[in-house]
Amino acid sequence: MRSSACIIFMDEFYFTMPTLFIMCGLPGSGKTTLAKQLEISENALRLCPDEWIAKILVDPANTAEMDRLRDEIESIQWEVGKRSLALGINVILENGFWSHDERSRFRAEAEAFGARVQIHYLKADINELWRRLSIRNANLPSGTFFVHRDDLESWMKLFEPPTEDELS
Repeated sequence: MRSSACIIFMDEFYFTMPTLFIMCGLPGSGKTTLAKQLEISENALRLCPDEWIAKILVDPANTAEMDRLRDEIESIQWEVGKRSLALGINVILENGFWSHDERSRFRAEAEAFGARVQIHYLKADINELWRRLSIRNANLPSGTFFVHRDDLESWMKLFEPPTEDELS
């Protein structure tokens, strides 16, 4: 009886290909808001560098230390993400993915694990981003950091929007 139950279970078992969800956009674009929705609807592991940095960083004004931590934490989170994909678990990365090269590298690595990749580009003009960030700056939720207008303007110049090919 026990072995037949096992056989029935095995007949009904199926494997679905995991998905890497790449949240692409500048601060204030809505990456975390969408990622939290996907975390539930797609039964995914959500990895947000800012949330981890906030737990470790002693002085939020120390941007050099924040940048150092960001590189380390994003690397650690990607190791966790790759292992999760290999185990068949959906993964959401909220790194922002500002460059084409970065998005391409993560896509290639995820596909090597047999995962699908979805890039979610959250786009807003600078005035809308600043409006949202001003509201957030006035009452910072945990896991977020104060953003200055000058920083946002300089980041906009560095950001490479994804192409139609990347999004398809």
